[in-house]
Amino acid sequence: MISHQQPTVPFAAQAIPFDEFLASGKLPDGYLNGEYVAQQFVERLVHYILSVPAGSYSMAQLSQLLEQLDPRAQVFFFKRLKETSPDCVKDFAPLYYGFMNEFHSLLFT
Repeated sequence: MISHQQPTVPFAAQAIPFDEFLASGKLPDGYLNGEYVAQQFVERLVHYILSVPAGSYSMAQLSQLLEQLDPRAQVFFFKRLKETSPDCVKDFAPLYYGFMNEFHSLLFT
């Protein structure tokens, strides 16, 4: 009997169920298994939250998801959010200031 192994689909080609992650507030264990994958996740998360209709997620849900990321990925999230849509930053201000107060030492690294 010949066993056919499925090739692993690169992270960049995978569909990410952001709606499920936001609803559950959890990322699967080992989901972000490296800095590059975490950066790609953040890039796609920024585009997701800017694309879905208002009310599709709450700031508490987004905060819970962001708390599971590495602190550098959290800072990167807000950096990309600001670069992608500078006008929307005011909508995320409470979340932004909450995270930045915790990680002010990472802002200059």
